[in-house]
Amino acid sequence: MDPDSRIRSVIIVGGGTAGWMTAAALVQHFRGTPLRITVVESSGIGTIGVGEATIPTIRRFYARLGLSDAEVMRATGATCKLGIRFCDWSEPGSDFIHPFGLYGQDLKGIGFHHFWLADRERGETAPISAYSLGASLAKAGRFVTPSPHPPSSLSVFDWALHLDATAFAQHLRAYAEAGGCTRIDACIQGVDLRPEDGFIKGLVLDDDRRIEADLFIDCSGFRALLIGEALAEPYEDWSRWLFCDAAFAVQSENAPGDEPPPFTRVTARPSGWQWGIPLRHRAGNGIVFSSRHVTDEQALADLTPNLMGRPLTEPRRIGFRPGRRRRAWVKNCVSIGLSSGFLEPLESTSIALIETAIDRLKSLFPDRGFATPVLDEFNDQTAREMERTRDFVILHYKLNGRDEPFWRDCREAAIPETLQRKLDLWKARGEFVRYRWEMFHPASWLAIYAGFGVWPDGYDPAVGALDPDQLSRSLAAMRQAVADAVARAPAHAEFLSSLQPPVAA
Repeated sequence: MDPDSRIRSVIIVGGGTAGWMTAAALVQHFRGTPLRITVVESSGIGTIGVGEATIPTIRRFYARLGLSDAEVMRATGATCKLGIRFCDWSEPGSDFIHPFGLYGQDLKGIGFHHFWLADRERGETAPISAYSLGASLAKAGRFVTPSPHPPSSLSVFDWALHLDATAFAQHLRAYAEAGGCTRIDACIQGVDLRPEDGFIKGLVLDDDRRIEADLFIDCSGFRALLIGEALAEPYEDWSRWLFCDAAFAVQSENAPGDEPPPFTRVTARPSGWQWGIPLRHRAGNGIVFSSRHVTDEQALADLTPNLMGRPLTEPRRIGFRPGRRRRAWVKNCVSIGLSSGFLEPLESTSIALIETAIDRLKSLFPDRGFATPVLDEFNDQTAREMERTRDFVILHYKLNGRDEPFWRDCREAAIPETLQRKLDLWKARGEFVRYRWEMFHPASWLAIYAGFGVWPDGYDPAVGALDPDQLSRSLAAMRQAVADAVARAPAHAEFLSSLQPPVAA
């Protein structure tokens, strides 16, 4: 055996968002080393292309590559995203925003929401969103970049992008190829496994070429060419908790005269829920639904009249199965993106899960021995993160207040024990259970509880040490500080106009 057991070559199967994000990140991370990185993709195979809404981690991802917000936004026709606006989920006419940011100011280790609950008990009617700068900016259609040194927690918020995922992948492809990544445009006809241990030896391409590598990364989407077809790793189905199994996606023009809002809109419909993602040059639309509850025609009847503008494409049906691979890393194959698992895009987690998988791969990058503890740790972290993210998505369905059969079944369905524990503690004490490898932190859980009007039975008794009138004045001052900051902020459209013109449709 070669005493130098370092990985010398990596083949990434599949381009698209997952493949080129992985390639770009590995090119940057291993720059100056002899590692060879190759992406095999076929220009004749399309990508899913619906993951156009992100969470703030995307900005940290491309910043590590040396890319600026302005550069990425210009390249992808992006708009700013301060959060997600949920319409009609509690009941028709209901509306709330899940922002990227905090609520109010904690004091003496007591969460702000306890002070708000105490003030509400005395008759204050201001919603808790009035204490969130992120939510208030989004609702007002305004945008400003956060202060790098916020004077208080009232000023803490973050932002993400709505972007053209295809253009983003192309931008990262150019970055990766400039850094030495090789691209092969081909279809894969076969996968050669080593007879002695079942590891992947190489790939057979459609021109009969055979290529080999030490490490293979499966970014082949739902097909899961390596992890699923070649290595037969089982898939854990979560459809007993998440009923939706299909979506229709369609691109549309931006409505004339409409300024793109700084939030993703997700609207509950009788058949499921509809997304609306504003880009500078077009909009992304779609509806997610359960084929066990409604027909395709019913789903399209909810989607088609409610597009953000005139349709540019025909609706495209996408079938899926919520869940994950039992193990994301098997032998010398790591699965990233849809090949590893899938959760519907209700909270814009698809691209974020790609980011975290890449981060884990970099920190646990193996040698050719592929030590079991390394693979086990990667798989454990991946499984726990997917499960925690799954629970956050299920929460939205569990708390819905609609009357249609689909929504009633979602509300009445059993939920995982990990989620039940969180709900029980929240209702009993107004506190948050914190697990390892969670994408969504307490402020996000608070946003959903508040949006659906689910409050604990009481508040922290330590709040009683404060003079009630002083507490009311302090909270009024917080609301005013947020309102003043919003009034000073420019419109979202004004911020976008400072960028170069968007890419062509």
